[in-house]
Amino acid sequence: MLSFAIRASPMQGLGAFATERIPAGERLIEYTGERLTPAAADARYPDVAGERHHTFLFAIDDDVVIDAAVNGNEARFINHSCNPNCDAVIDGGRIWIETIRAIEIGEELAYDYAYVLDERHSPAAKRRFPCSCGAPNCRGTILAKKR
Repeated sequence: MLSFAIRASPMQGLGAFATERIPAGERLIEYTGERLTPAAADARYPDVAGERHHTFLFAIDDDVVIDAAVNGNEARFINHSCNPNCDAVIDGGRIWIETIRAIEIGEELAYDYAYVLDERHSPAAKRRFPCSCGAPNCRGTILAKKR
């Protein structure tokens, strides 16, 4: 039984909300879906300049991408936050969502998507990958910080 429920989110669309207190270090759910090559994922969801990016894709490594829009589960509704309470952990070729701190009943679950974009993080690129988490430290984008 899941320790969270899916409902409307102030962050983005639907979100996952704790239905019970969840301790830190809890493995909540596997991120499931169809396994694709990166080339197949790119063909399925082309990145169109000027359009907002939105998919349920999650890369495991350079060879495997999971598309949770096809045979995915509730994990696909866990939103991004710049101040996350969860983390995505890759273990044995599978993606797990785990808590990084205790979560209270009613709190929305979120992890930092840290989406990697090879191109420059221009204002236009950031608009394609927006964040509306509302955290005081919000980057305004789901893009990973450039090093």
